[in-house]
Amino acid sequence: MSSTPSVQLYTVRDAISADLQGAVARVAEIGFTQVEPYSFVERADEFEKAFAASGVTAPSGHAPVIDSDDPARTFAAAAQLGIGTVIDPFIPSDRWQSADDAARLADRVNVLQALAAEAGLGFGYHNHQWEFANLVDGRPIYELFVEALSPEVALEVDTYWSTVGGVDTPALLRRLGDRVKFIHVKDGPVRGDIATALPSSESALSVPEALAAAFANQLPAGSGDVGVAAILAAAPNALRVVEFDGYTGDVFDGIAASFAWLAENDK
Repeated sequence: MSSTPSVQLYTVRDAISADLQGAVARVAEIGFTQVEPYSFVERADEFEKAFAASGVTAPSGHAPVIDSDDPARTFAAAAQLGIGTVIDPFIPSDRWQSADDAARLADRVNVLQALAAEAGLGFGYHNHQWEFANLVDGRPIYELFVEALSPEVALEVDTYWSTVGGVDTPALLRRLGDRVKFIHVKDGPVRGDIATALPSSESALSVPEALAAAFANQLPAGSGDVGVAAILAAAPNALRVVEFDGYTGDVFDGIAASFAWLAENDK
């Protein structure tokens, strides 16, 4: 992989809340030259200053667009920040139950992709575990969703959550090929309550105790159950985006460990 990895800034959300510019600077000091911001629409000016000060770029960014009644505002903020692809990070499990659900979501994503393209941007979706754990006629509903998508839609596969959801993630990545533009690289345990515990249907950030504990047990790349090396080999052209949903240690140490592991193992 020729490109240096990116990092999802949600990982350092507490530091972002306290001092956005300082947090981005700390990420850059680790060696990251690319970042993936979240909730960037409301703080676009602040992010713009922080990116300029630290010399980082944002190939992708997360924003809730599928349910937005003003996607143009999100796309304008993305253009301001130089974000190439806007990715919707979360549609809750209760809307991934049937073939009709998959078709409805794909139709909306296709419309948004066309709107994004008019603004010179890409558009895509980021999974959690339920898009793979929820089956329709024996198939992960994610497969039905992808089959209904325009080929121009970018896929960001969160490789931890796809693995937790029960799929063979390297095989999935090989099947999807270059439709996968980004992968979230994270590691940790993949068994137990984590597979079935769900966040609130209102927010991916509101989670039950079992899921909060699972977040805290996440580990730097290469030190958990996910099999990150095989995942990387299966998606050679996808931008690697380091992320932790939670971490018991200093999260900057965690992303630094993942950065170092990638530098050594992602050849």
